[in-house]
Amino acid sequence: MSDLSAEEVAIARQFDLTQKVIPFFDRHLLYPILESLRDVYDDRAITKLTYDLFKDTNMTGFLKEQWKLLEGNENYSKEILDKDTQIEKTLAQLSQEAQKTLDVLNKQEVQEDLKQDKLLNQEYLAKNHNITEEDIDKLYEFGQFQYNRGDYVMASDLLANFRALSTSNEKVLNATWGKFACEILRTEWDAALKELAKLREIVDSRSFGEPLTQLHSRTWVIHWSLFPFFNIENGLESLVDLYFSSSYLSTIQAACPWILRYLVAAVVASESSTKNNLSNPAFQKRLKELIGVVGQEQYEYNDPLTSFIKALYIDFDFVQANAKLQDASAILKTDFFLQNIADVFVQNARHLISEVYCRVHQKIDLNDFSKSLNLTREEGEKWIANLIKETKMDAKIDESEGTVILNHTHNSVYQQVIEKTKGLSFKANQILATALKQDNVQ
Repeated sequence: MSDLSAEEVAIARQFDLTQKVIPFFDRHLLYPILESLRDVYDDRAITKLTYDLFKDTNMTGFLKEQWKLLEGNENYSKEILDKDTQIEKTLAQLSQEAQKTLDVLNKQEVQEDLKQDKLLNQEYLAKNHNITEEDIDKLYEFGQFQYNRGDYVMASDLLANFRALSTSNEKVLNATWGKFACEILRTEWDAALKELAKLREIVDSRSFGEPLTQLHSRTWVIHWSLFPFFNIENGLESLVDLYFSSSYLSTIQAACPWILRYLVAAVVASESSTKNNLSNPAFQKRLKELIGVVGQEQYEYNDPLTSFIKALYIDFDFVQANAKLQDASAILKTDFFLQNIADVFVQNARHLISEVYCRVHQKIDLNDFSKSLNLTREEGEKWIANLIKETKMDAKIDESEGTVILNHTHNSVYQQVIEKTKGLSFKANQILATALKQDNVQ
């Protein structure tokens, strides 16, 4: 039974990204995403969608389970039964064809003799063990088959062996995508990160291909990387670093602006956002970049998470910021990738509201402040007391009046002009020195 309110379900449906992301995920990767939507949509509808999604795969056992859920019986369709027979036959054939190569590769002396050069390895295997390029391709074919029947462990091993020997750039790239998917589905996050790095090395190279092909590949990298980044320690930091890099940020803006949801979530929920935001240059830099891109893309894409950033940092509308944070809570509970960081996001978002609220006010009414965070008066007073302690801001709580007095220290206009002038003078001296050096050389 769902713990979501009717209002939360409505918000989750309104801002559900499933239709947008489906084209960028392999069907096997879509399964856990669909499963997470059972509290949002009709359970039978999700099961039917899952069945339709996998009916063209070799996962007949899984299809039978879905059939029983849908039909309530074991009178499987002729299509499933025929496929069952064909899969067993193909499995036996591919296993036999690949076994010779696998037996050779498992020999200790062969492993010791193999080099970094794939061409030399192919010559060595052909000359000493009668392993041809066609035999190597059988590993690729068998790996694809095993992946398609849900044996991700076997598929990962086969694709790794193929990739170590093949000189086909196209097939090696496909094998890397396949192995990345295998590690994700096995929840082997360290291995998945290694595959992500290998994919980026290929996709980001200058010689990769046409710009449009590279754009499409980066779009897939962005989507698939959500799996490891939201499941590993320091993953949010890695996500932010990648998505803010110029080539990937431009890809997000051009091809998949909905990914801004995850960029906002990562920036707000990242560990750095809890470390005294007012004096954390790294976080402030990221936040500034985030505000800029959210502002630029607000007409292309917006949801409660991006709207929270806009309300707080562009409009300085605290009522709207709190309203968007409440709406964002429904998305955080139902979005497959964000469920694990829901509590951290809300906590850190309140922290950000508090900081901005204190920054723009000299005298704060505790009742108004508590309402802006959707807290009780007592909770609000505790919250701001902790904030004052953490940030070491110059502030005093007057319990009798129910207010907080903040003493903001600002540089005078005169002092600001002096600091800017110093900077300009330094730059001017650098330019002059460079010019004099050039004259001396001439």
